[in-house]
Amino acid sequence: MRAAIFEGPEKIRVGEWPTPTCNENEILLKTSYCAICGTDVRTFFHGHKKVQPPAIIGHEISGTVVDTGKNVRCVSKGDSITLVTSVGCGLCKSCQKGFYNLCPDTKAIGYHYPGGFAEYVVIPESAVKQDACILLPENVSLLQGALIEPLSCAINGQNYLGIKSGDIVVIFGGGPIGFMHAMLAQAQGAEQVMMIDPNFERLQRFSKKFQNLLLIDPRSTDPVKEVKKLTSDFGADVIITSCPAKEAQLQALEMAAPRARISLFGGLPKDDSILAIDTNTIHYGEISLFGSFASNKNEYLQATNMISKRLINPDLFITEVIPLESIEEGIRKMRTGEVLKIVVELSE
Repeated sequence: MRAAIFEGPEKIRVGEWPTPTCNENEILLKTSYCAICGTDVRTFFHGHKKVQPPAIIGHEISGTVVDTGKNVRCVSKGDSITLVTSVGCGLCKSCQKGFYNLCPDTKAIGYHYPGGFAEYVVIPESAVKQDACILLPENVSLLQGALIEPLSCAINGQNYLGIKSGDIVVIFGGGPIGFMHAMLAQAQGAEQVMMIDPNFERLQRFSKKFQNLLLIDPRSTDPVKEVKKLTSDFGADVIITSCPAKEAQLQALEMAAPRARISLFGGLPKDDSILAIDTNTIHYGEISLFGSFASNKNEYLQATNMISKRLINPDLFITEVIPLESIEEGIRKMRTGEVLKIVVELSE
């Protein structure tokens, strides 16, 4: 089969790779689309401790089931599906609660297991046991199905926050996940959604595809003062840091309203992840601070349902659909920010 083979930092080539087969407990998927994630971009440029070259990365996958093992009952040949990326050990307390993403031995498709930048993907037995397949409704296309994974991650982050009618929501970061957070907040009734990104020209350009967003340029104004001014000095009810920036996390606390909820959605570099914060701000303001990492099946189902009901339009996030041969160009475009989301097409 054709595959994009990651051979190390800034080395990816499209070539032949052995076509996989599934055993009696596995599923063989013919890949239709695989979207490029920010993690794929970082892996391409810097490598990833969970990816051992040569490897096939890519985890925002949709496709058609072409073969199943004799013990598989959850899907049938011809089904259009996407699949849950996180695969836990199945035995620990987190896994027993269904939080496979928080398993201390969590693995993932596109990292430990071969991913979606290839014509075929095997869904391993451990994932099948966790019922990792999500059937796509008839009104959700395979192209749209490739965006269920990132949307599920945004949903996982927002499920903690309880966004409701009247809330003022601030989002740091104008990438695809940042805009997904914005659309989700609006779908839940937020009164106003503000977005902050130092690449303000990009933020302005992509915001034209969406509606009713208030944009703040942190290069020309203090974001904390601006949010306070726009909220009559009250502050924001919800702040989501959808970017790997210390300054955003610090400013989130500074602009928080009483009883605000903050999501540290974007992780910081592991060698620079310690913040000095005034915990009295959290104590006296009764502020809730949450983390968020990946997602699980419940969030995938929520994402699928929102797309099916047209509460979220995934087409708005897709800038380009490219062939597998153009994957390196697509990854480099994602890094520069000249596109919002690129999806690789493997088959129709």
